[in-house]
Amino acid sequence: MVAKFVNNAPKEVEVLDTTLRDGAQAKGISFDLQAKIRITLELDKVGVHFIEAGWPGSNPKDELFFKEIKKYELKNSEIVAFTSTRRKNMKASEDPLLQKVLEADTKWVTVFGKSWDLHVTDVLKTTLEENLDMVYDTIRYLKENDRMVIFDAEHFFDGFKANKEYALEVLKTAEEAGADRIVLADTNGGSLPHEVYEIVSKVREVIKKPLGLHMHNDSGCAVANTLMGVLAGASHVHGTVNGIGERTGNADLCVLIPNLELKMKIKALKNPEGLKMLKRLSRLVYELAGLQPNPYQPYVGDNAFTHKAGVHVDAVLKNPKAYEHVPPESVGNVRKVAVSELSGAANLVTWAKQELGLMLDKRDPAVRRALKRIKELENRGYSFDNATASALLILLGELGIRPKFFEVEDWRVISEGGLEKETKSWSVVKVSNGEAHVEAAEGVGPVEAIDKALRKALEKLAPEASNVRLIDYRVHLPKASKHTESDVRVEITFTDGNSFWTTTSVSRNIIEASLGALLQGIEYHLLKERLKKLTAMRSGQ
Repeated sequence: MVAKFVNNAPKEVEVLDTTLRDGAQAKGISFDLQAKIRITLELDKVGVHFIEAGWPGSNPKDELFFKEIKKYELKNSEIVAFTSTRRKNMKASEDPLLQKVLEADTKWVTVFGKSWDLHVTDVLKTTLEENLDMVYDTIRYLKENDRMVIFDAEHFFDGFKANKEYALEVLKTAEEAGADRIVLADTNGGSLPHEVYEIVSKVREVIKKPLGLHMHNDSGCAVANTLMGVLAGASHVHGTVNGIGERTGNADLCVLIPNLELKMKIKALKNPEGLKMLKRLSRLVYELAGLQPNPYQPYVGDNAFTHKAGVHVDAVLKNPKAYEHVPPESVGNVRKVAVSELSGAANLVTWAKQELGLMLDKRDPAVRRALKRIKELENRGYSFDNATASALLILLGELGIRPKFFEVEDWRVISEGGLEKETKSWSVVKVSNGEAHVEAAEGVGPVEAIDKALRKALEKLAPEASNVRLIDYRVHLPKASKHTESDVRVEITFTDGNSFWTTTSVSRNIIEASLGALLQGIEYHLLKERLKKLTAMRSGQ
């Protein structure tokens, strides 16, 4: 018999996202530098407390990330570097991996260490005492170098079951060394919820530092195990977006966070509006990971609030609570009725409010026209899941508030190269806003060349666009059909240093599609800035 559960849950928990570290260890997933930056910025916007971004010293890409991310100002999240305890029979100050962590210059560091005696003796091939020294020395060294330390007790639950005294001794050693958070990891993912509750409850009697949870999903219980650990008193939780990770993955933050906030009434995000951004975050990570979104994923899946059966449709239109456990908009999703022409209007209106501050009625004829146009384009191979800016430009056009800042009257790109010759491209663009400007530029590739030529022309026509930077460029092949079999879809993400947005364009010519997305990205920035000024003027600022 399982003991009665007592609710010792805190009112707030810290969320550490490890999508870029543990999530990137999933088979078939590799985030490039631009993808890591995009995901980081979106996670910060959502409001997670910590972003565990990689292991300095393990690969050049992670080292470069820690340098590049310093160029961005995060509002909510702390960047966390990841590392292991020092090597056996070596001083912490002499371990090159720990030096790399210090060079990453993050305020917070996650250190994982062994807490299962089997791993100490059979994997590390060292003594139980030496492992304790490795834990203590590493944490102490990082603390002496002014770092905040999250100690991740690897394989803790298996270790507790096999040798409770030693597993607890590892935690006590970490606490004594000065660890700021102590995380209990179910690294093999084989624990069940009632076991997690009982073990966390016992640890809580011994360890006074804030306890955390890092759960893998091998038994299908990663989210449930995390919730039970929180019920037992843990106040720090780890997970990944969409649950990606080693083997069967980690606790899915897109499920865990809504359960904490909406079901258990525990604050989990620093941004009060962050919960409404979960679906967009989920789609972004799927896209950048090269994975197809799971339409049946709880909360954020396309089908999570889609109703098809006649009885369900009739009931939900009368009272959504009849077949919806939470309002779909609470997690950034939208209610869909399989036969309804209104499907998607709420999404478009929500986007307009969140991104542009426009208060619209989904029944507005302009909204209906924009939605119809978007659906027409989707049938031609477009996708607006990530390219919110392109969809909003269509809406602004239907609302009659999309002035033409400039027009590209003509463009030309020439490329040359060979198997043993460096490829170069040259571009000429003619841009006009009543007065024509012709500019030329050279680039490594055709997209870079045309982007540079366009920027030179806009220095005179739209100088306020000079701080817009391209941070990601992707080419997709839409699902083949008799209309789109040779089309390509280009998706470009931009930033002005404060926010970022994505546009998309489709064409049978990849340069034309690229130029279309580039023009939309700059236009969106100009329109957004104009709307911001108009709003400030109306409010008397």
